[in-house]
Amino acid sequence: MIYVALIAYVLIALALGLIARRMEVAKTPEDYFLANRGLGILLLFFTMIATNFSAFFFLGFAGAGYRIGLSYYAMMAYGTALVVFSIFFVGLPIWRQGKQLGCITPAELIEKKLRSKPLALLYMAVMVVFTLPYIAIQPIGAGYLLEQLTGGEIPYFWGAFLLTAVMVAYVWLGGMRSVALTDAFQGIMMFVFMFLALFTIAEALGGFAQANVAVWRQHPSLFSREGVDGYFTPQKWISFMILWIVSIPMFPQIFMRYYTARSARGLYITALLYPIVTVTLFLCPVLIGIWGHLKFPGLEGKASDQILPMMLSAYAPEWIPPLVMMGALAAFMSTMDSQLLALSSMLTRDVYTDLLAPTAPLEQQTRLGRWLVVILAVAGLAIAVQPPATIFAIAKNAFTGLAVLFPTTIAALYFADRVHPLSCILSILFGELLLAGFLLKLIPSEWTFGFLEVVPILVGATAVLLGSNMLLRSRK
Repeated sequence: MIYVALIAYVLIALALGLIARRMEVAKTPEDYFLANRGLGILLLFFTMIATNFSAFFFLGFAGAGYRIGLSYYAMMAYGTALVVFSIFFVGLPIWRQGKQLGCITPAELIEKKLRSKPLALLYMAVMVVFTLPYIAIQPIGAGYLLEQLTGGEIPYFWGAFLLTAVMVAYVWLGGMRSVALTDAFQGIMMFVFMFLALFTIAEALGGFAQANVAVWRQHPSLFSREGVDGYFTPQKWISFMILWIVSIPMFPQIFMRYYTARSARGLYITALLYPIVTVTLFLCPVLIGIWGHLKFPGLEGKASDQILPMMLSAYAPEWIPPLVMMGALAAFMSTMDSQLLALSSMLTRDVYTDLLAPTAPLEQQTRLGRWLVVILAVAGLAIAVQPPATIFAIAKNAFTGLAVLFPTTIAALYFADRVHPLSCILSILFGELLLAGFLLKLIPSEWTFGFLEVVPILVGATAVLLGSNMLLRSRK
C-alpha cells in the first residue's frame, strides 16, 4: 500500500509539472521564476501556506512537542500567526515596489532602492547561506519518514534522494507555475492527512482526553506553560514572537512569493486566512509528539524527530500511514521546490547575468536557472546525509541568520532616500558576526540576558545601521 501511494504521488507531481509547462505564456525568466506575476487568490494562498509548512512542521513540530510539550504549540501557532503583520507591512510594499521596478529577485529590489551592487550581493549571499541548511531539512524529513514507514526497506538516504529527484523533475519542467500548481495540490493533502493522522492515533489511544490524561500522569511538565525543564521563559516567548515576524519574510521563497501576486487583494486574503490555518493545524503534530511518550519513552535529540512516523506505525491501520506519508511528502516538497527555485533565480540574475554575462538572452537565463536547481538540490542532499542537529535546531539557526536582513529590508522599503547603503552593509556584517560568535561560543550565552540570540543580534544590527547612517550622512 505504501509503495502504491508513493508511485501515485510521484506521478501526480510530475503530471502537474507537465501541465504547468504547457501553461507557459513566454519563455522568459519572469514567467519561469514568477509565473508572470499572475497568481490568483487561491493559488497564492496555497503556495504561500504550503511553502512555509515543511519537514519542520510535520516532523520538527512533533519532535519538539515530544521534547518540550504543549507550550511549543502555543509559541509556534500564535507566534507564526503574527506573520500577518509581516504580510501587511513587508509583503505588500515588496509587491508594489517589485512590480513597479520589474524586480525578480530580492537582491534586485535592494539594489534598485538603495543603489548599491555590493549591498545587493551581500544580501543575496546571506539568503543563500542560511537557506541551504533549511533546504536540507526536507530530504532529512523524507529519509526519516520513508525509512520508518517501510520498516527500513527504503533506507534513509534513498528516501531523501527520491524526494529530491522528483521535486527537481517537476520544477525543471514548469518553474513557478509548476511549483504553484503542486503547492495547491500538496497543501490540500497536507491539511487533510495531518488531521487524519491526529484523529486516528487519538482513537487508538482511547480518545483525546484519555490520551492527554495518561501522558499528564506520567509527565505533567509536558502540559505546563513553561514546558519541560522550564524551557519557555518569558524572554524566550518574546524572542520567538520576534523571530517569526522578522525572519519568515526574509526567506527568499517567501520574499519572491510577494512578487507573484496578481493583485494586492490576494495578499490581503492570504494575510487574513494565514493565522486561522496556523492556530488549527499546528496542534496536530505537537499532540502526536506528546502522546509519543506513552509508547516510546526516553527518546533524545534527533531520535525524537521520528516520533510521528513511529506513532503511525504503532497505532494506525495499514491504509493510514501511506496517506499521511503523502501529506508529509507534500509538506517537504512544497517548501524545497520553492527554496530551490528562489535560490536558482538569485544566482542566475544577481551573479551570472549581472556580473558574468550581462547580454545573456532570456532563454539562456531560464536554462541556467534549471541547472542551478539541480546543483542546489544536490548541495541540500549532501547536507542531509549526516544531519548536524535536530530539525528544530537547524531551523532556528537558519531563521536567525536571515533575521539579520530585516533592518536593511525595512530601510529599503520605507526610507531608501535617507539611508546610506554602506550603513546597511555594516549592519548585515555586524549581525552575522554576532551570530557566528554565539554559535561558536565566542560570545557568552549570558550576554543574551535569557533571550534568544536573535534579540541582541537584531538590536545590534539595527543600532549599527542607524548609527553609521547618521555618521555617513553627516559627512555629505
